[in-house]
Amino acid sequence: MARIAGVDIPDKKRGEIALTYIYGVGRSTAQKILKKAEISLDKKAGEWNDDEASAIRNIIAGEIKTEGVLRSEVQLNIKRLMDIGCYRGLRHRKGLPLRGQRTKNNARTRKGKRKTVANKKKATK
Repeated sequence: MARIAGVDIPDKKRGEIALTYIYGVGRSTAQKILKKAEISLDKKAGEWNDDEASAIRNIIAGEIKTEGVLRSEVQLNIKRLMDIGCYRGLRHRKGLPLRGQRTKNNARTRKGKRKTVANKKKATK
């Protein structure tokens, strides 16, 4: 297994897919990295030699924010939204969806497990 940006890259997957295991690298970014390193998109990650792996490491380290740096930046952006008290920040604070989705029926991923509320019992005469 190759280790790039602190992540173990699976050997048996195509290079384009294997690079997406790194947080902050998607399909299009992976394709750009491999083009810049002059490596075939179809070549499996286990078939990369040391020179190719180091070229990929250099490109990722030099040009792309990944893993811890990117995660902390995203968290700081969310904290900033919450601090200034904008709509998106308030939705983050309440744990609700922030991009206009309805919350009456769905949004279970953001809201969490259902909190059942019992019906009021009718008073007997």
